[in-house]
Amino acid sequence: MQHFYVLRFKNWKKLLVVLAFAFFAATFLSFERDGAFSIFSQDQSVALTKGNADEPDISLTFNISWGEEKVHDILKQLNQNQVQATFFVSGEWAERHPDILKKITDDEHEIGMLGYRYKSYLEQDIEEVRKDLLQAKETFRKLGYEDLELVRAPNGHFNEEVIELAESLGNKVIHWNVNPNDWKNPGTQQIVDHIMEKTANGDIILMHASDSAKQTAESLKTILPGLKNKGFDFATISELINQAHAESEIVD
Repeated sequence: MQHFYVLRFKNWKKLLVVLAFAFFAATFLSFERDGAFSIFSQDQSVALTKGNADEPDISLTFNISWGEEKVHDILKQLNQNQVQATFFVSGEWAERHPDILKKITDDEHEIGMLGYRYKSYLEQDIEEVRKDLLQAKETFRKLGYEDLELVRAPNGHFNEEVIELAESLGNKVIHWNVNPNDWKNPGTQQIVDHIMEKTANGDIILMHASDSAKQTAESLKTILPGLKNKGFDFATISELINQAHAESEIVD
């Protein structure tokens, strides 16, 4: 929906301020082109938050950093509904649960890194972030998962410096744009309603497979067939990236 605003000016000073703001916006914002929207100029490092808005593909993603129980119920629902998802896993969790990690990949789901320790990258200096990312890559390499490209910042906390670092290490930063906060356990129906109402073409949905997410598996019983009935197709993040005109933006 587009919104139009009428501005009334009592003096030329106000007009000059608005014109200056418009020039700033034109310089730093790139507007909708070919169904995509990017914030900031094209030559900046960006994080993927959404795929092609002209295609019905969506990505279901799960963060997991602790616990070993709820993930099995989630995998069961994904398997029953023949949905492939992308799991972002912390290195520490992967070391403790290599058997579950293997189960995830055996079910043909995609793996991304959630760093090594689950600690905000904005609470660490950039060299600590570098160390964390490298430790995560080495951990997954030792477990037999080499050349993992996808990375998601713990807590979703990142800035342009973090993105540039990740890209220099050969990674792609992945964010999301639909978040039902299932880890807060707001109620199964609330999780269902949020996703069913908010999801649109190209969206990346954030959910959780840690043991704190006690209502996620149950909500998937409705969400997975419901989204299919609405005409959406599930794709992994890599598949979403490979589509033309994928949308990327920096999130503050």
